[in-house]
Amino acid sequence: MSASAATQRILLQAGIVIDGTGRAPFPADVVIEGNTIASVGSVASNAETRRIDARGLTVMPGLIDAHCHLTFDDAGSNPEIFHQRRHGLSALVAGYNAGKLLRAGVTGILDPDSVHECGVDVRDAIEAGVVEGPRIAAGCYALIPKLGGTAGQLIADKGITGYYKVVEGRDEIVSEVRRQVKVGADWIKVHVSGVAPRYAHRGELCHWTQDELDLICAVAHDLGVPVMGHCRGDESSWRSARAGMDLLFHATGLAERTVAAIIERGIPVCPAFTFQANLVEYGHRIGTDPALIKLFEREITDSADSLRRLHAAGVPLLTGSEAGFTMVPYGHWHHREMEVFVRYLGLTPLQAIQCATQAGARALKLDGKVGVIAPGMLADVICVAGDPSRDVGVLGDPANIRHVFVDGRAIDLSPQRARRPIPGWRLPSMGAALTRAVALGAAKPGSG
Repeated sequence: MSASAATQRILLQAGIVIDGTGRAPFPADVVIEGNTIASVGSVASNAETRRIDARGLTVMPGLIDAHCHLTFDDAGSNPEIFHQRRHGLSALVAGYNAGKLLRAGVTGILDPDSVHECGVDVRDAIEAGVVEGPRIAAGCYALIPKLGGTAGQLIADKGITGYYKVVEGRDEIVSEVRRQVKVGADWIKVHVSGVAPRYAHRGELCHWTQDELDLICAVAHDLGVPVMGHCRGDESSWRSARAGMDLLFHATGLAERTVAAIIERGIPVCPAFTFQANLVEYGHRIGTDPALIKLFEREITDSADSLRRLHAAGVPLLTGSEAGFTMVPYGHWHHREMEVFVRYLGLTPLQAIQCATQAGARALKLDGKVGVIAPGMLADVICVAGDPSRDVGVLGDPANIRHVFVDGRAIDLSPQRARRPIPGWRLPSMGAALTRAVALGAAKPGSG
């Protein structure tokens, strides 16, 4: 990523290492040479070495967020994403937001789908040194059939709406998968489940036939590109597993047959429960309906047992924030899924960290190359004040992130330049309903 990293030698001295494998923390020096970790142990410095005093700090792999929508820009709604975002500006703003991720200790993300396919552009700009940011594996548009997605009739029956692309029939499916590979997609994203407004009481339903999902995977895999699926409800995960998908998002409501299929195939799962967890814990502070809070908590608790079983069977669980919406703004909640794993799944902090580092490397298509502090691994490293092996919450405070290295290059963590509002970027709001009671001061806005 940087020519200057090629000859640089950095010694992180006398820190406590969490290596990302689940192993207990241990004291060690860590040497970075060029873009890789050269040694872990006791090392003497010399005049050509840049020495960083890591006493009192935890040295660990950088966090990998396996579900981060970098081009959504903390949107308040789907209509804002669908109709307020411009192509060039979306990429520029995403480049700015990439800096927020670095300051939160995130050194890699999977951006599953993006407006105007800007995720690919931002990835290429970062790799070329034009913009500073984490490693990115990028999808293009999420594939949906005419009945698909989660925004009902806001989504056009044909073509592109925001981050969605409607495809119908064999020819369109084959053509679009090939086109996305040509554009440079690292992954093909399929929105396997979705909501039809009239039938929303049934939850998200699988909107693809088995043959269609088989076709998507066959075409992508023939071109050497993996496939990921948004799957809520058992049927969507079941069909996706049978089709040979390489990563499942959410994977809620799993039946026994689907748990067995995922275990048999070893398909990584990224629950991405941060959005729900934030509503459950903090929704009362922003006026969320208590019934909705209970609904979101039930989605987590009802899935906890199957996720525990997957993890115990060796299925990789990845952490994802679903950042890009107002409920999960960039730079604030990338650690949160680890807290969810500890609280609801019963994982230890070290197991949760392994999910966010070593396991997360699969999302970057760099399994065995990043996410672990060991000789020969790519040097995506953070130094943190506090002990995440006791409390992963320390990773949520940017003040605790003292040093960040991406591909061996030290990141400048000084505050970003303040950003001002962009005309026409946000969806205007008239505010809460102006009832007569509100107008006369007898009720608070939003009270009904």
